Amino acid sequence: MQAATHQAVITGGTGGLGKATADALAAPDWSIAAPGSRELDVKDPAQVRCFFEDRDIDLLVCAAGITRDASLGHLSEEAWDETWSVNFTGALSCIRAVLPNMIERRRGHIVLISSFSALRPPRGQAPYAAAKAALLGLVSELATQHGPSNIRINAVLPGFLETAMTSGVMPERREQILADHTLGRFNSCAHAAEFIRFLHHHMPNTSGQVFQLDSRIAPM
Repeated sequence: MQAATHQAVITGGTGGLGKATADALAAPDWSIAAPGSRELDVKDPAQVRCFFEDRDIDLLVCAAGITRDASLGHLSEEAWDETWSVNFTGALSCIRAVLPNMIERRRGHIVLISSFSALRPPRGQAPYAAAKAALLGLVSELATQHGPSNIRINAVLPGFLETAMTSGVMPERREQILADHTLGRFNSCAHAAEFIRFLHHHMPNTSGQVFQLDSRIAPM
């Protein structure tokens, strides 16, 4: 049996996209860790540091995410903080944990899972949209800063996916979202995961980019 020579970590690994990404990346020479929130609570910086200690990570996919939707006037501070902590601060903690080793080895790829909501925020999704938009700012800054160390930073906007996180979306809202898709269909976790695999393995000269994967037209 071939020994694993590369390591990938996918946060939010028990979610639909996390599982699909782990499946897409699976290969004899890869060790894939896809922890869910029970194994890796990205809100806890100490736990994040402990998880990544002594790991030579080649690919980090920050896919952990939650929504706590409500109008700003009805949104508790706790809900705002939790949404921001998982979607942005948690990703930042993971990046901080892996970057020193990547810089030392002069290789590494970080993929941040953002959202179309970062480009066109829907009503009642302020904390989620703000956190996902902040990730896009990180991509540009980190790609510029760490490109000389041969580290790639990219963002993927997978689109509306049929997952546990979107299972509570009301049918009428689902139809509104679908109506914005020029192809009249949603993206799938499997197709989004396959793009992440392709981006990592076949686009070695690409960094600092934001990839929207569904058929909605982003505002210019």
